[in-house]
Formats: sequence, structure tokens, C-alpha cells
Amino acid sequence: IEAEPGDYITMARKAKGKNEWFVGGISDENARTANVTFDYLPKGKTYTATIYADGKDASYDKNPQSYAIRTIKVTSKTKLQQPIAPGGGFAISIK
Repeated sequence: IEAEPGDYITMARKAKGKNEWFVGGISDENARTANVTFDYLPKGKTYTATIYADGKDASYDKNPQSYAIRTIKVTSKTKLQQPIAPGGGFAISIK
């Protein structure tokens, strides 16, 4: 979905033989906001996305185990701005 070699990457992958997707993103030692699009999803359908992400106080060197889980509805038109902590990342399960 987006990347800068050595700095960050956000990628999506469809589950083999299923109508489910997985999105993941990681960052280097700098905090950033990932711009996640869902335009690869079939148009006209609504999916449930479970987001496993860094907590508000997460950091690879000070609080690496801080995380949050939330669920949102997404469509092919959804655009998500997902914060990533320094040295952190996120995973999204879309069903």
C-alpha cells in the first residue's frame, strides 16, 4: 500500500481461498501515521476490520508492550490514518 525502504512499509494480502484480507505495517525508530486504503476490497460490500495497534504510550525502547485492539467497519472507499509508534506497527484482520 505504501513504503519507503529502510523507514516503513504497509502491505495487504488476501487469504488464500477466502474473502478475507490482512494488512500489516511497521516503522523504523520514528513515529509516523500510515495512510491505509481499502480500494482492493470488492465494491459495495462492508467488512469488519479488527485493528491490533500500538498503544498511545507505546515505544520500542520505553514501553514496547503497549497495544490496543479496536474494531471498525470498512468498505472499498475507507481511508484510515493509523498512528505507528517508534519501532512499532499494526495488523488488521478484515472479514
